[in-house]
Amino acid sequence: MQIAKDHVVSFHYRLTDEAGVQIDSSHERGEPMQVLLGSGGVIPGLEEALLGHVENDHFNVTVAPDKAYGPHREGAIQRVSKKYFHRPQRLKVGDSTILALQDGGHQAVTVHKVGMTMIDVDTNHPLAGKTLHFDIEIVAVREATAEERQHHHAQDPDGHSGS
Repeated sequence: MQIAKDHVVSFHYRLTDEAGVQIDSSHERGEPMQVLLGSGGVIPGLEEALLGHVENDHFNVTVAPDKAYGPHREGAIQRVSKKYFHRPQRLKVGDSTILALQDGGHQAVTVHKVGMTMIDVDTNHPLAGKTLHFDIEIVAVREATAEERQHHHAQDPDGHSGS
């Protein structure tokens, strides 16, 4: 079955930067990533690259910043109260962390400066402005269930959310 929109795809990946330095790998977690294509579960450039492939395909793809996390924006520093961070006492300059947003969402940020009650963060995604290189191995492909399409995410066979 060829991968298309509204298919659930399980795949292993190794992500490296332009210098070949590994950023992330599903192999280290021992389980493939599982996504519902068309739901925004992966960056646009990777989703486009998955389309048309089949189970057991192994390929490499390079994703430019405009199809990944966007360009790096200068001056994207924001001062935020420590109460919006999980374990703010452990944060130090250069750390990547998740900021809890007032609307209930979350945003990946990088710590720029730590003060007594406030933390300055760079609101660019830590991978913004980077060209990303993926080594992909397709493990499984199936059509999404009606429930998965309704909820916009993949579920494992027991009905739990996927990766």
